[in-house]
Amino acid sequence: MALYLGVMSGTSLDGLDIALIEQEPQVSLLASHYIPMPETLRLAMLGLCASGPDEIARAALAETEWVRLAAQGIQHLLDAQNLRPEDIRAIGSHGQTIRHEPARGFTVQIGNPALLAELTGITVVGDFRRRDVAAGGQGAPLVPAFHDALFASQGERLAVLNVGGFSNLSLIERDKPVSGFDCGPGNVLLDAWINEKQGLGYDADGAWAASGKALPGLLGNLLSDPFFAGTGPKSTGRELFNLPWLQHHLSTQPACADEDVQATLLELTALSIVDSLKKAQEDTQVLLVCGGGAHNGALMKRLAGLLPNAKVSSTAAFGVDPDWVEAMAFAWLAHCCLEGIAGNRPSVTGARGLRVLGAIYPA
Repeated sequence: MALYLGVMSGTSLDGLDIALIEQEPQVSLLASHYIPMPETLRLAMLGLCASGPDEIARAALAETEWVRLAAQGIQHLLDAQNLRPEDIRAIGSHGQTIRHEPARGFTVQIGNPALLAELTGITVVGDFRRRDVAAGGQGAPLVPAFHDALFASQGERLAVLNVGGFSNLSLIERDKPVSGFDCGPGNVLLDAWINEKQGLGYDADGAWAASGKALPGLLGNLLSDPFFAGTGPKSTGRELFNLPWLQHHLSTQPACADEDVQATLLELTALSIVDSLKKAQEDTQVLLVCGGGAHNGALMKRLAGLLPNAKVSSTAAFGVDPDWVEAMAFAWLAHCCLEGIAGNRPSVTGARGLRVLGAIYPA
C-alpha cells in the first residue's frame, strides 16, 4: 500500500486542502482535512500577487506561516487516521502561487518544501510547475493528466472542469491524448466583487448573482479581452483578472446595480467555459465539475442550460468528492515524480515534451 499526501491552496486563498490517497492498485481518497486560511495570511498572500515594498522578506515570512499551518493540518490528519510519518511515502505540496507569467518565462509558488519536510518528517515533493515552464510550457494547468488517469473510462467525450479562483478544462476522448487549458476567471471576480460590496468571502450558492440580471453591454466588454479569443495551450492568473481589471471595465459603462454586476460575472465565468469547451471538444457528452464552483448552484444550473446535450454534474456523481480533486492530483504528482513518470502533458501546457515534474526534499 503506497500512501501519499497532497497539499493544495488555490488562487481563491480560502484555505489549505490536504488529501490522503492510496496509489495502488488505483488512486483512491482515504481521508481529507481542510484548514481555513487565517485572514492575516490571506491578505499577506494577496499582497504578494502584485509588486510592493520588501517583497522578498514578506514572501519568506508568509511561506513560513503557510508551511507551519500545513504541517499542523498534516499532523491532525495523521492522528485522526492513526498513521505515523513513516507510513507516508511522500507529500506533494503545490504551495501558494503568487505570480504566474509563463509568457515572461516564470511562475512562482511559495511553500518552502524543505521546512515542510523538517516539520513533518516526511519526504516532500514540491516546485511542480517550473520544469514545464523551463521546457517552454505554461506550467498550468497540471491537473489534466490526473483527470485523465481518474476519469478516462467514464465516457468517449468527457470534460472535467475545475472551478477555483480560475477555471480550467481537461478534455478526455478515447484514443486521443488528454488536452486542456485555463478558460478564464472562475470564482476570483465573483469573490472579489461580493467582498468589495458586502464584505463576504464568497457568494454562497450563487444566490446574489441569481438575484440580478446579466448586463449584455458589460458582458461584451469583459469578453472582449484578448485572453478569451486565444485557444490552448493557455493559462492565466490574478496578474490579468482582478478587481482593478473589473473596475476599469465598469468605468466605461453606465451605472450598474451591484447584483447585476455579480450576475454578469457569473455569466462571464459560464460563457467563457462553455465557449472554449465547444471550440475545443464538440459534442461533449459528460461535464464533471470539481472545485468550489461545484457548490455554486446558480453556476451549475447555467452550465447545464448552456450544454443541453451534455450530462453536467459534480465529480461526486462519479465517486470523487469535488472538494479534494486538486489536492489528490498533487499527491499523485508526487508519486509520479518519485517513480520517474512524466507529470505534464505537452498537449495541455505546450511544453517541448514530457517531463518529470517536481523537486524532492527527503525527510
